[in-house]
Amino acid sequence: MTEAFVAARIGRPHGLRGEVTVQVHTDDPEGRFVVGESFTTEPAATGPLVLRSVRQHQGIYLLAFEGHTDRTAAEALRGTRLLVADDEDDAAEGEEDGWREDDLVGFAVVLPDGSPLGEVSALHVRPVQDLLEVRTPGGEVLVPFVDELVPEVDEIARRVVVDPPPGLLELGE
Repeated sequence: MTEAFVAARIGRPHGLRGEVTVQVHTDDPEGRFVVGESFTTEPAATGPLVLRSVRQHQGIYLLAFEGHTDRTAAEALRGTRLLVADDEDDAAEGEEDGWREDDLVGFAVVLPDGSPLGEVSALHVRPVQDLLEVRTPGGEVLVPFVDELVPEVDEIARRVVVDPPPGLLELGE
């Protein structure tokens, strides 16, 4: 059985013509989101979904799928994960398309200067953005799992670099 990874998670509808926002979980959205591309989904009953259109609006990817041409149909897709098979070309080159909780739990969490912060204790999958739960000496802290705040995930070293804005780590205390 081929493993699949999350390339994106569908968020809320955008407009009236079936477009949806997506939270991107791939480092190559231009290569993944190509009109005509078919995605298996989680839950499986929602898919497969064939990409009808792709565009960006204010830095957010907006996707539309065949057979989902209005806002009501788009709303029914909310929370659906778009999956890609691990055996695709770039996976063979060692590139990762996304992360699962099982992949990240137990990773060391460090600040950009290398100083230890804690350990990944969970990955909370949310409709708008995922959250990394980090166990620190001061307690659990939730960090939005976005490139700006989590610039590096090193699977070989089992380490996550977190670059929090001032005050983020104190919010959980």
